Amino acid sequence: MTDNSNNKSPRHPVLTTGWLVTIVMLLVVVIDQAVKFYVKTHFYLGEAYEVFPWFQIKFIENNGMAFGMELFNKYILTFGRIAAVIFFIWFIKKAISIVHLRTGFYIACALITAGAAGNIFDCVFYGEIFNNPFPPEHAVLFPAGGGYAGWFEGRVVDMLYFPFFSFTWPSWIPGIGGKEYEFFQYIFNIADASICVGVAMLIIFFSSDCSKAFNSVFDKAKSADLEK
Repeated sequence: MTDNSNNKSPRHPVLTTGWLVTIVMLLVVVIDQAVKFYVKTHFYLGEAYEVFPWFQIKFIENNGMAFGMELFNKYILTFGRIAAVIFFIWFIKKAISIVHLRTGFYIACALITAGAAGNIFDCVFYGEIFNNPFPPEHAVLFPAGGGYAGWFEGRVVDMLYFPFFSFTWPSWIPGIGGKEYEFFQYIFNIADASICVGVAMLIIFFSSDCSKAFNSVFDKAKSADLEK
């Protein structure tokens, strides 16, 4: 009787890491879009639901970057996101095939890529597939009268709000006296959170892996150009 246990080919680490990255990216994008679809069709703009005193689901929309910031032209921002996603996918694929790093590094890159992709869907498609009714009406998916904007003109849906605490500055403080201050007033979405978690992971835990990956990928790319 032949023992076939030693004849089994080992699982290829490149394929294993590649599938893990793909699964993480798909999960983030699917969950992000599912939550946005639910909020868009079940909340009116500005509506809030208190889960805990320090956590609310509050539906807002914005034209700009993460956490509602608006720093660039909308088209520049959208196409910049698309370019970033293409770059990260190319970079992750190259890094996996060139150098074996800690799995957490690839997960961090996957979170950043998926987060950027999640907000791309809003900008590209939401203007066409949703209407924009006045509160307290909810948006409708594929409305009979058409969407509220054209392709690449959709607004990003945000809903995660953590009003941890607020206070009023003492009146004797110049400039801000008497004004109310709210700690962490930003409202964001799962895609934004995914990007922030991924960046934090790279900075805190995987900065050395990041340096190795960049050096390996771009040194090989430079060598390939010289060989042509």
